[in-house]
Amino acid sequence: MITTEMKCDIKDITLADQGRNQIEWAFKDMPVLKKIQERFIKEQPFKGLKLSACVHVTKETAALCVVMKSGGADAVLVASNPLSTQDDVAAALVKHYGIPTFAIAGETTEQYKNHIKEALNHNPDIIIDDGCDMVSMIHAERPELASKIIGSTEETTTGIIRLQALEAQGVLKFPAVGVNTSLTKHLYDNRYGTGQSSMDGILRAANILIAGKTVVVSGYGWCGRGCALRAKALGANVIVCEVDPLKALEAAMEGYRVMPIAQAAKEGDIFLTVTGDKHVIDVKHLLEMKDGAFVANAGHFDWEINVAGLKEFTQEIKQIRPSLQEYKLNNGKSVYVLAEGRLVNLVAAEGHPASVMDMSFANQALGIEFLVKNKGKLENKLYTLPHEVDVKIAELKLQSMGIEIDSLTPEQEEYLNSWKID
Repeated sequence: MITTEMKCDIKDITLADQGRNQIEWAFKDMPVLKKIQERFIKEQPFKGLKLSACVHVTKETAALCVVMKSGGADAVLVASNPLSTQDDVAAALVKHYGIPTFAIAGETTEQYKNHIKEALNHNPDIIIDDGCDMVSMIHAERPELASKIIGSTEETTTGIIRLQALEAQGVLKFPAVGVNTSLTKHLYDNRYGTGQSSMDGILRAANILIAGKTVVVSGYGWCGRGCALRAKALGANVIVCEVDPLKALEAAMEGYRVMPIAQAAKEGDIFLTVTGDKHVIDVKHLLEMKDGAFVANAGHFDWEINVAGLKEFTQEIKQIRPSLQEYKLNNGKSVYVLAEGRLVNLVAAEGHPASVMDMSFANQALGIEFLVKNKGKLENKLYTLPHEVDVKIAELKLQSMGIEIDSLTPEQEEYLNSWKID
C-alpha cells in the first residue's frame, strides 16, 4: 500500500480496493500497452520528468498513467470531464499506485477548473490532454509554464481542432502530437469504441428498444460512422446530418438517409451528436421534435445540444433516471435529455472497452516518448506519429489476438517498387 498523505481530491479512499480490481481487469485486455510498459520499466524514458494528465478518469486511463509512471514519470491526473470519473479508480490511483489524482464524479465546473489548475501547479514537462482543456488554460492563463514544457499529446477530435486553431494563429507555444490522427486510434477507437459505448450509454440511461426507431446521427466523422453503424445493427432506421459534402455523400452511399437537422428534427426518435461543434442541435430543432424524443451527445463538450437554451422554453425538468431528465416544454411536448448533454458513453456508461483503448493509449505513451526523444528538435506545431509506429501497434495488437498475416516475398517487393512491366 502507498501512503495517502499526498495532496489529492477524490470522493472516498475506501473505494480503492475495488478500483484496483477494475484497473487490473482493464490491464488484462490491454496487451499492447503492457508490452510498452515492460520496455518502459527497463529504459525509464521519462525519469526526472513531471507529467500532468487531463483525461477521463476510468480504469483504462488509469492503466495509461500507471504505465507512464513505470517509465519514470512523476505523474498527476485530473479529470477531463466533470461527470465521467469512476470514483473507485481515482481512489485506487492514490492509495495503491501513488498517483495524485484530482477527480470526483459530479464535480462542479468550478471544481473541474480548479483541478486542472492543480495539475498545472505540478509544473509539468509533458502533458497528456483530452479535449485540449489543459493546453488551452496554459495559453490563456499560465503562459509562463510553456517554456518548460517539452510537448503534449491530444486524444480527441475536439482537442485536435483547438490545437489546429492555435497553430494556425501562430500562438502554439510547444509541440503537440495529435494522437487522434493516428490510424490505430481513430479507425478503431473512434469507430468501434464510440459506436459501441454510445449505444451502451443510451441503453443504460433510458433502457429503450433501438430496433424500429429512427436514430439521427449529427456528424459523420469516424465517431459518427461508428454510431450510425451500431444503431443500424440494432435495427434502427438511421438518418445522418452533415455539413461536409464528401462525408454526406459517403453516408448516402452507405445506405443512410441524409438531410439537414431542421428536417431530421421532425422525424427522429433518438438524436446523437458527434461533431465537436456548438449548438448543432439548437433550441429551434428541439422544439420541433416529436413528443418523447431522446437527445444525447457523444462529442467532447456539452454544448453540442443547446440544453441551456432549452430551459427557457421548459415548464419543468424531471429526473426520471440517474442519467435521464424529462424536459416538459411550454408547447406541451416532452424531450428527454440523456447525461445532461455531456458525453453519454462516459456519463451513463463506462466509456470504451479496454481492448480498443489499448491501441489509443499505446499511441499516447509512444507519443510522449516521441516528444521526449526529440526534445529541442521539433517546431511548435501539431504532429502525427510516424507511420511505422502505427504499423508496430497494429502488429502487436494482431499478435495479441493470435492473428497471423502474409508477408511480401522479395520478388513481390521488387515488383511493387518498380515501374517496369515484366
